[in-house]
Formats: sequence, structure tokens, C-alpha cells
Amino acid sequence: MMNKDKLIFATGNPNKIKEVHELLEGIFEVGGLQDIGCPLDLPETSPTIEGNALQKARYVFENYGVDCFSEDTGLEVEALNGEPGVFSARYAGEGKNAQDNMDLVLRKMAGETNRKARFYTVIALILNGEEHLFEGIAEGNLRHEPSGTGGFGYDPIFQPNGFELTFAELSKAEKNAISHRGQAVRKLVKFLTSLNA
Repeated sequence: MMNKDKLIFATGNPNKIKEVHELLEGIFEVGGLQDIGCPLDLPETSPTIEGNALQKARYVFENYGVDCFSEDTGLEVEALNGEPGVFSARYAGEGKNAQDNMDLVLRKMAGETNRKARFYTVIALILNGEEHLFEGIAEGNLRHEPSGTGGFGYDPIFQPNGFELTFAELSKAEKNAISHRGQAVRKLVKFLTSLNA
């Protein structure tokens, strides 16, 4: 039987934990890898975002035997043939430096007029041994330079469709209402609450 109160979020990224915790506040308690004594660096060797999300969740479920969910997100830039995509976190190197990643995207986009991009998120849930996938997509355009101090990752250069501000300039509530991760988490919540109805 599912523990209604707590789910383990299989990620070592404190920014993602914080964001998802805010989205699930009052609905489910979210535990991190440290709560089960799991190392923070989970395997991510799949060539797809869906594959990475499943790989991390399966690792935690198979090694620790707990219901859990994992998430993988990529920024997909049309003019870069979908890059950085699955390599978004380590686009500029294994150091996973967000500023370096952002700088590399902007350098590659120098002089490019097609600024279309999207964030793509997949959440993989393993519950009682069964796998479920939930996705979210945020369409937008890339700015020519960073703007804003909120959010994380590529947020300062991503301007979602219908907004004049970047993700890094929006409030947390505004971003969560429209973001790729917010969409995927709401689908996850809808699924989980339907089980407990």
C-alpha cells in the first residue's frame, strides 16, 4: 500500500527538490535521497529524457525498495537541432555549472534569429512496482542575454510564450503555474490523489 504521506524524490538537485516540494505542499510530503541513505549522484546514461527519468527511479526502487519518483528535464532549442536536450545539465561539461551551460547556449545562438525553444520534463513514478510517466512542456524563446535572478538552470534566458519576462523574472507562483515541471507535477498529483479518493 502506498504511503500517503511521503514519496521519495529521486534527485540530488536541491533546486528541484525545493520547487517540487512547493508544488506538493499540503498534498504529499516529499523526501529526498538523504532520507533513505542513497548517494546523491544517480545514474543518467540514457539517450532520452524519458529514459533518464525511469533509470533514476528504477535505481532507487530496485536498491532501496521504496515508492519514488524521478524527473528529468531538457531545454530543447530548435535552431540547435534540439540541443542541449538530454545533456542540458552537463552541456558545458561534467561540472554541471548552470552559468557555463547558459553561456554555451548563448554563444552557439549568436546571430541566430530563430530563438524558439522549449523545456521538456518527464516524471517517472514507481508505485507498488508499477511505472507511470507524466510529462510537461513549456514553449518559448531564448533571450539574447540573461535576465532575472530567480529560478535556476536556463531560467534567466528562457522567455515563455505569452510573457514579457523570463522564468527567472517571474515569481515562484507564476512560474509554477505555467512551467514544464509544474505541469508534470500536477499530472502526478492528479494521479496520486485519484488513488486515495
